[in-house]
Amino acid sequence: MRIFKLITCLFVLLTVMVSTTYGQRKSSKYPENKLHWKLGSQAYTFRLFTFAQALDKIDSCDLRYVEAFPGQTIGAGIEGKMDYSMSDASKKAVKALLKKKNITLHAYGVVSGKDAAEWEKIFAFAKSMGVAVINCEPKEADLNVVSQLCDKYDIKAAIHNHPNPSFYWNPDKVLELLKGKSAKMGAAADVGHWARSGLNPVESLKKLEGRVFHIHFKDLNTFGDKSAHDVHWGTGVIEMEKIIQELKRQKFTGMISAEYEYNWQNNKEDVKESVVNLRKAL
Repeated sequence: MRIFKLITCLFVLLTVMVSTTYGQRKSSKYPENKLHWKLGSQAYTFRLFTFAQALDKIDSCDLRYVEAFPGQTIGAGIEGKMDYSMSDASKKAVKALLKKKNITLHAYGVVSGKDAAEWEKIFAFAKSMGVAVINCEPKEADLNVVSQLCDKYDIKAAIHNHPNPSFYWNPDKVLELLKGKSAKMGAAADVGHWARSGLNPVESLKKLEGRVFHIHFKDLNTFGDKSAHDVHWGTGVIEMEKIIQELKRQKFTGMISAEYEYNWQNNKEDVKESVVNLRKAL
């Protein structure tokens, strides 16, 4: 009996040790998990390819989350595009494809609806696909509609900033327009576009504290220049480590979408190197 108890205790101890070691290795490999950051890629980074091919590339970059964008051909023998016109059969097939790749569809965008009816379709589609955040640039007149749909469908909507002179380029305006809206409405902060517009990404994040739901991550070769192009994260002008520290301070827990809008035909290795740089910094 004592021998049996001893063997049982040793087995339990060994199981705990193996589990702890595995957890430590996983934490070391994916340090973002400890911060509850969902590191993935915007499928638009691979816009020259199908959604299925984009998933292959995202998987090869060792990323587990994807932000789909409207209009991308699905591929892999699945009919349709990544938008609300997708059939139920295609939705089922896309979900199976995501499961096979072990990639979570967390966000959808950047999208805009032409009226309340189309916004309803966008939200219904996102809900049916398990999307947590819709990244969008609504017309100012539609902000109340989007706010109401956030509460109806229990989905976050994050306002995205394209560069100056786009409507939402300045975080001050975004913050002002979020007043009185649903708590599920916030910002999809594109740190690269802020730098392109001559805005300091860290200071811009500070202005939106508490409303930053999503990050579009890119680093640029020059500051305040609309013609600036992407470079590997941590090698450009956005001050990556300061952004990391600010996101930690704010206790950010959303998705960080890799956006590499350069070297379009062969940017998979650029994304992979950028992800390595971020994880090293963490």
